[in-house]
Amino acid sequence: MDILESFLVGTASTIVGGIVLAVFFFWVREKCFGVADVTGKWHFNMITEKTAYNPYKGMELRYICVVWREGNHLYGSVEKVYEKSSTGEREYVGKNRSRGKLTGAYEKNYFSKDRVHIHISEQGTGRESTNYFTLTVKKQLLGGKFCSFVADQEGTSSWQREPF
Repeated sequence: MDILESFLVGTASTIVGGIVLAVFFFWVREKCFGVADVTGKWHFNMITEKTAYNPYKGMELRYICVVWREGNHLYGSVEKVYEKSSTGEREYVGKNRSRGKLTGAYEKNYFSKDRVHIHISEQGTGRESTNYFTLTVKKQLLGGKFCSFVADQEGTSSWQREPF
């Protein structure tokens, strides 16, 4: 009986210890290495650094958007609210705002910062435009590079929760 009793006690303690470790590692993974909350309202800008059309160099565009996440997929909509270019500054209000659709993916990294890849298809006044972003997640901020089919633009983009 002593051998059977010690076997059962050893087996039970191993099972309980395994369950406790599994719960602990799950908790650590979710709390310390969980996916950042990118869902909600964002304000972002795009500053053109390189372009095939010189008047766009240095141009700043600002947008407001809503993003929601389903698994690692991102969806949303955007509206252009501001432009500063060689022709001056403009704020867009109401019907003057151009709208667009956002799709993307959340890239979870354990040994470096998480990234998001975003594609925005915007219905502008003259034509539809395409913008692609690769952004690094920094808690409540996103930042990185963008490229656009409009005049082969490339530059930087900053995303934040509060308006600029």
